Amino acid sequence: MKIADLLRQATRALTEAGIEDAALEARWLLAHALGMAHNAVLDRTAEIDPGTFNTLLARRLAHEPLAYITGRQGFWTLDLHVSPATLIPRADSETLIEAALAQCTTPPSRILDLGTGTGCLLLAALVEFPSAFGIGVDLNPEAAFLACSNAQANNLADRSAFLAGNWGTALAGRFDLILSNPPYIETATIPALMPEVAGHEPARALDGGADGLDAYRAIIACLPGLLTPSGIAILELGAGQAEAVAALAAAAGLNHRATRADLGGIARALVLAR
Repeated sequence: MKIADLLRQATRALTEAGIEDAALEARWLLAHALGMAHNAVLDRTAEIDPGTFNTLLARRLAHEPLAYITGRQGFWTLDLHVSPATLIPRADSETLIEAALAQCTTPPSRILDLGTGTGCLLLAALVEFPSAFGIGVDLNPEAAFLACSNAQANNLADRSAFLAGNWGTALAGRFDLILSNPPYIETATIPALMPEVAGHEPARALDGGADGLDAYRAIIACLPGLLTPSGIAILELGAGQAEAVAALAAAAGLNHRATRADLGGIARALVLAR
């Protein structure tokens, strides 16, 4: 079958399945099936055996996220491995790195990422603060191992360490910058999320409890003992959660220094200080 015909059929099928950017995703799936970079030039007149591609296409038509199929996702300046053990890094989370660059008047020496997942936040921060050392913590050992692999792949292994643990309870040191993208979806609303999320991404990394704030309560309780006197913590927020999380922080004796919106105008990053 010619590549042009295969892409045309796949684009139609993905469109009918309600998948946005169907033509682009069809091209990325084909590049992955051929073992090529997604931005490689495809000879659309060439003929190929569609078997492997059709297997990948069937997975995407079942709403398995493209990043899980290809095993990769870009974040900030990084190319990261992903797996079903972790959330897929999203552009909204880059707002935390932007906030860190804006708020850290002195470059941090020690960075902590709570709920590290792929390691995306910690590794992006280490790229921007080249004299810093960072620790990533995740409850899931598979996620901590994946983050460690991503550090190695991005030449950051000598400036990072990863461990499996329950937020900051296993840590005794203090940090100049603490980052976290915790679970913040209300339990009852998870089944209504898009099928790529509800049916494939790890529930433990999504579920924030009945009001979506359980993880914030646990993290904020740790922050006074983990921050240096001049340190800051930056927490990712779900839509409409800024006021509630800021109130939890104030009750713990933390100062609300700033809130930063993502590109969609949603308050996405809450900056806290001692």
